Amino acid sequence: MAGPIEIKEVAPDGAVHIIETVASGPSPVENTSEVLCAIFLVAMIVLIGAEAIARNVFHTSLQVTDEVGGYLLVALTFLSMPVAEAHGAFHRVELIQSRLTPSGRIISQIAFDLMSLVASGLITWQLTRLTLNSLRAEDVAPTPLQTPLWMPQATMAIGMALLCFALVRTILAKAKHLRGRPQS
Repeated sequence: MAGPIEIKEVAPDGAVHIIETVASGPSPVENTSEVLCAIFLVAMIVLIGAEAIARNVFHTSLQVTDEVGGYLLVALTFLSMPVAEAHGAFHRVELIQSRLTPSGRIISQIAFDLMSLVASGLITWQLTRLTLNSLRAEDVAPTPLQTPLWMPQATMAIGMALLCFALVRTILAKAKHLRGRPQS
């Protein structure tokens, strides 16, 4: 479990603010998600490079670059959210945080994380419903690949579920940190 992270912020007037946030640190779940994101990013680079070579050298197109690249971008976006949360880089309300005591900061971060967890849980539920509906209806993309729509939709639902997992871990880490520190 990672300890507190101090973020030094320099305002335009030269004032330095130190905002402490507590991160849960990556678990094997977030590490796996990070590896998948790296693989998807490399796949996007290779696909776009191949498309550029095909167009400029062979005067043709692969015809699937936009579609597959879009699916990879969606997967990368949703699977990277739990990684960012575990590293303490997902969200901060700095305007409020800089004006609170250290304990007040942790309490406000927990409150914000709880609100984020509720919103993420609702989004996960709806994305899961969407994915299951697409799977039952056997919906496919209206493209030459005719990709089953449940596949990219599943990456969104999985990414949001993993974000919920990371938020729970972060809330627990912050609560533990709050119990272990002297009250200010």
